[in-house]
Amino acid sequence: MRRKVKEAAAALDYHPNLAAQSLIARRSFLIGLTYERPSPSYVVELQNGALGRLENERYRLVVLPFNHVASRPEELGKLLLRAGLDGVLLAPPACDQPLLLDMIERQKLPYARITPHSDLDRGLVVAMDEVAAGHTVAAHILSLGHRRIGVILGDPSHAASRGRMEGYRQAFSEAGVRIDESLVGTGDFTHDVGYQVARTLLDRPLRPTAILAQNDDMAVAAIAAARDLGVSVPDQLSVAGFDNSEVSRTAWPQLTTVHQPVREMAWDAADRLIAELDGTGSAAALQRRDHVHELLVRASTAAPPGL
Repeated sequence: MRRKVKEAAAALDYHPNLAAQSLIARRSFLIGLTYERPSPSYVVELQNGALGRLENERYRLVVLPFNHVASRPEELGKLLLRAGLDGVLLAPPACDQPLLLDMIERQKLPYARITPHSDLDRGLVVAMDEVAAGHTVAAHILSLGHRRIGVILGDPSHAASRGRMEGYRQAFSEAGVRIDESLVGTGDFTHDVGYQVARTLLDRPLRPTAILAQNDDMAVAAIAAARDLGVSVPDQLSVAGFDNSEVSRTAWPQLTTVHQPVREMAWDAADRLIAELDGTGSAAALQRRDHVHELLVRASTAAPPGL
């Protein structure tokens, strides 16, 4: 009977109507993905990971970008609850907002969190150790012999920025090197602000010999600022980023960076959320899952001048 039904559907070019299914099941089959203005490459990786998992599924993805989450978590919560979602994927910084988690838990909206840094026992968690990743890239720069190192922080409302900086500090401490706080500037993960911070660092009479930028967009901006000032990368300035986004591979020189498996984490988060929605996941399968980072050493880092 199943074979006959499928043959008839194929002959008639029949396709199920998702709206009708939603009415019958009293479900929307919509999964939300919310994030806050990170780099375009990061957004693409997030979406590709989630969409890859939803391919050939009855669920559809609704993308819900939302700015200034840290100061407006309740507004985001209301948006998510009004959207008629079956579940939601929370990327940084929404994944670290306790008030938001409280709201959606009260309304029993299933959710999965991508790289949260707090309350790791809440919801479905897909994590990566940002502190360890920050330590790895900073240790690489220090191992080359750099001691006057600039830092371009990300958005301070993102826990990832604080985690990566903690990793930097641990690496500096282990190397017996003091961080020069005057060489630490605050960006917001965007190219434009990263460029401004890099210009400020490189305009100093005694400029840094290396810059650690907390994402690839700001690192590439630092390379552009160096080029505009006639500073050669990596001969006179080493630059390292974070994410291994597409821009890190198309920059010249290619960027030393930390590979953060964003696509895989988004795929994993969507997979586990679907398992919870459909009741197909075991308790063990729905536990916290950790992904690993990888340092990718490319042409933008070298020993400091004269070493």
